[in-house]
Amino acid sequence: MRIPVLVLVGLVWAGNAQAVPPQVLLASFAAEARVADPAFREFSPRRGEAFFRARHGGDWSCSTCHTDNPAAAGRHTVTGKAIRPLAPVANGERFSNPDKVEKWFRRNCKDVLSRACTPGEKGDLLAYLLSIKS
Repeated sequence: MRIPVLVLVGLVWAGNAQAVPPQVLLASFAAEARVADPAFREFSPRRGEAFFRARHGGDWSCSTCHTDNPAAAGRHTVTGKAIRPLAPVANGERFSNPDKVEKWFRRNCKDVLSRACTPGEKGDLLAYLLSIKS
C-alpha cells in the first residue's frame, strides 16, 4: 500500500494528539530515504538487526541498553534506569508517537553513532523491530 507523502506528513503531525501505527512511521522514513537516495527500494530487517547489534566504532550499540532481545526490558548503562521493551510486539506504545520517536532517535543515534541516524538506518531498524514476533 502506497500512502501519499502529504497524507503521511499530516498523520505524523497529528501524532501529537493521537497514536499512529509504526507502519506509518516506516512509510514516512521510506519517503525521506527516497529523497535522500532516489535508488532506495526498501528497508531490510537483516540490515536493521546488524545495525542494532553493531558498535559503529564506539563503545555502545543499541543492544547495550536495550539488550540483545528487543522484546525484553533493558536498563540504561550509565543511569541504571529501567527501559521498557523496544520491540512494538512487547510494548504497544513504542513507535506510536512521532515526536517521541524523533526525540529518542536524535538522542540515541548521537550516543551510539556520534551523529544523526539517516532515514535508511531508522527504517531498517524499525523494519527489524517490527519483524520480531515474540
